[in-house]
Amino acid sequence: MAESPHDHLKFTVLGPLSADTADGPLPLGPLKQRLVLAMLLCRPNTPVSSDLLIDTLWESDPPRTARKNIQVYVSALRKVLAAGGGCDRLAHGTGGYRLRVEPGELDAERLRSLSRAAREAVAQGAIGAASRLLREALGLRRGLSLHDLRFSPAVRMEAERLDDRVLRVYEDWAEAELRLGHTNEVADTVGELVERHPERERLRAAQMNALFAQGRQTEALAGYEGLRRLLAAEYGLQPSPALETLYRSMLDGGPRDVGGPFAARRGAGGRWSDGTLGTLLPQDLPDFTGRGEQRRALTAFLESGAEGTGPGEGRLAVVSGPVGSGKTALAVHTAHRLGDRFPDGRVLIRMRDEAGRPRSGASVLAELTRRTGLSGAGAGAGAGEADDGGGPWGGPAAGALAASGDLDEAAAAWRAWLGPRKVLLVLDDAREEAGIRPLVPDRGASAVLVTARTRLVGLVSAHRQETGPFATAESLALLRAIVGRDRLDNCPEAAERITRATGGLPLAVRVSGLKLAVRRHLPLAEYAERLADGRIVLDELVAGDMDVRSRLASGWHDLSAADRASLCLLGGLPAGGFSLRQAAAVLNCAQDDALRKLEALLDAGALLAPDSEVTAHAAQYELPCLSRVYARQCAVGQPAPAVRATA
Repeated sequence: MAESPHDHLKFTVLGPLSADTADGPLPLGPLKQRLVLAMLLCRPNTPVSSDLLIDTLWESDPPRTARKNIQVYVSALRKVLAAGGGCDRLAHGTGGYRLRVEPGELDAERLRSLSRAAREAVAQGAIGAASRLLREALGLRRGLSLHDLRFSPAVRMEAERLDDRVLRVYEDWAEAELRLGHTNEVADTVGELVERHPERERLRAAQMNALFAQGRQTEALAGYEGLRRLLAAEYGLQPSPALETLYRSMLDGGPRDVGGPFAARRGAGGRWSDGTLGTLLPQDLPDFTGRGEQRRALTAFLESGAEGTGPGEGRLAVVSGPVGSGKTALAVHTAHRLGDRFPDGRVLIRMRDEAGRPRSGASVLAELTRRTGLSGAGAGAGAGEADDGGGPWGGPAAGALAASGDLDEAAAAWRAWLGPRKVLLVLDDAREEAGIRPLVPDRGASAVLVTARTRLVGLVSAHRQETGPFATAESLALLRAIVGRDRLDNCPEAAERITRATGGLPLAVRVSGLKLAVRRHLPLAEYAERLADGRIVLDELVAGDMDVRSRLASGWHDLSAADRASLCLLGGLPAGGFSLRQAAAVLNCAQDDALRKLEALLDAGALLAPDSEVTAHAAQYELPCLSRVYARQCAVGQPAPAVRATA
């Protein structure tokens, strides 16, 4: 059977947005409709939430009909794609709208595939094949990504991420060509890119190597000197040890490796090593909901740090809140949106082990130094691989230092590696300040984002955001995204009862939604009645491996015995807020002593505080709804379950 000319679509985002068939380009409609398609193509085969699409089209001032308008644009796009042979491409389900893109249809995915194949070829020593693959990948570009739609901040952020990916492919290609001795084309093309991206050290290294190989030593050395002056003037920094090593080798008569220390190669254990950490983040929640004010403040703070700030500024942010309040979700969502600001890596490090115990500083440092290539002998080198004691990127063997217990020196090596780079390090579920301080950069544009149940008050100069229970509207929005608009809107009263029973705890709202999404036969009103029963509510809040009771138990075990005893007593108070006088009465102590106990619980993230200044005697404190249920069960001797690994 002959293949229809409409059987394949070709989507373009590495340049102006387009969708083409064998018969020619498809008419993509009005501007806002094109913006919707652009965002869907930037996240192919992944649900894109209505909230993100609304941000894409209107940013800060959406009309009341925004969601309806999105539905109209999506419906029109379905017809356009169907006319081009793309039937059933665009669907709405849990998490949002998903555009199905087949292999080879989207230029950005083709670029990623070719780049991955090239790196595999390099690992096998096939440099020529790698260069051809990378050249093919670069040929996909048709100008600045989505340059016709960059007036939308959300699209611009995605477009700049795509441009950065293309630039990394060029750097890989240049280094492969230098290894092959093909210096002319690199020398001819790299200069323009260096002018546009003067701070990228891989580009500088490629330019220096290409010029030096052509006998243009003065120009090669001048490239280093230009970067040195730029970094000193703008940031008070020096070029990285790797680039300085290349410079000094040229002064001594020539680099030992024509590819230079930035050339693509395998590091210890076969890992890809290019002087960056890469992106090692959990998947962003497709239905991330709420936290608009916290997200904007956190993003603005971290972006200001990435621009380069004074000592101690813009480098440490803390997101704190009770167990299950969505701290990690907020941190991961924010980190995913900052790829252009932190091109050298965005990495999440779990600060607890599988049993929920805090990890040692040595363990965390060893993981970081292994990932950066700073590990020394005995700290990750593969069999048969040479190790000069300094790791592939210079500096001391920090991994070995961490393993031997010399944490100060290992931390100094980590911070020295971090200094000239732009890295966002997310430290998830930290328990104490001591394990965080050594990891925070003391200069440069990198930043550390910490999530913690406690407030970590000992971290001075930290930017702070707190996550508490969702407001009713936020809880309903998350339920609607998971369960479906029609089902929720048909039973609005039951939906609100569910959110009240969960106390607005984001984890509990999500678990309720997942349970209802799977049990389509379960009426919302019946499930609301189950949750209203305090004896079984925690039994109902389980969906697969997501268990609200086990998460509450992990928070409970973090508390001191005195704090747990206080919570058992406070759990007997009626729902809602309570005063210092009421707390003193139930704790059977003077009000000054009760205040100290309440403030200890506030610092531990076990109590909710007033959100505005108020005297201690007039303040209304609150024990989160499900924490109160758990405390009451503990007070009557119900055994707490084993603590599961935290997420």
